[in-house]
Amino acid sequence: MKKNNPFSIPVYSLSGRSLARKIELNPEVFGIKPNEKLVAQAVRVYLARQRSAFPKTKTRGEVQGSRRKIWAQKGTGRARHGDRYAPIFVGGGIAHGPRGNRDWNLRLPKKMKKLAYFSVFSSYFASRKMIVTAGWQKLPPKTRRVEEKLANFLKGREITARKIGIILTGIPTEISRGWRNLKEVNGQRLSFRRGENINIHWLLNQGYLLLDEKTVKNLNGQVN
Repeated sequence: MKKNNPFSIPVYSLSGRSLARKIELNPEVFGIKPNEKLVAQAVRVYLARQRSAFPKTKTRGEVQGSRRKIWAQKGTGRARHGDRYAPIFVGGGIAHGPRGNRDWNLRLPKKMKKLAYFSVFSSYFASRKMIVTAGWQKLPPKTRRVEEKLANFLKGREITARKIGIILTGIPTEISRGWRNLKEVNGQRLSFRRGENINIHWLLNQGYLLLDEKTVKNLNGQVN
């Protein structure tokens, strides 16, 4: 009797029925022990790269105005000064202020980044919070039609997660229009991403994953 492959998962049709085939999962992608420290590091790097150095102050040389000497060098009893834009005066330049050129970018080696993603996918697979589907690319680019199909697909399924992440790979732009406006179905919040545009932060914020076959095949081939 042929044993079931522990790293395979059934494929479901748009109607929610299990098809007569399973898709093999690469154990190096979906079967590793999650490295939580590496995942946390990958999230930190991702968030840092989203950050921009917006604050910027002007030095005394950048403040616009007359450079006339503020008062005579001698004879006034006051300290000597040049123009009125020194940092000690109101309206003057700022000393040692932010310059708007700070680089927040952090970097993570490609192999470490891949391992962080594989850790997250392995966690979803181990906790049975992942399902593979087929046929979504055939739907018309209409949000209502997509909502109807997805509502029927999720109906009766034991998905307790409040947030469902949907990842479809290689779909045309006009078809993705039917997905991107879809925010909620059957009381569950939805978040759609093309397989080419997922990130580690978004991936961790989902409670359940709905993938298509092409996404799984692409992930299987990313080990090397």
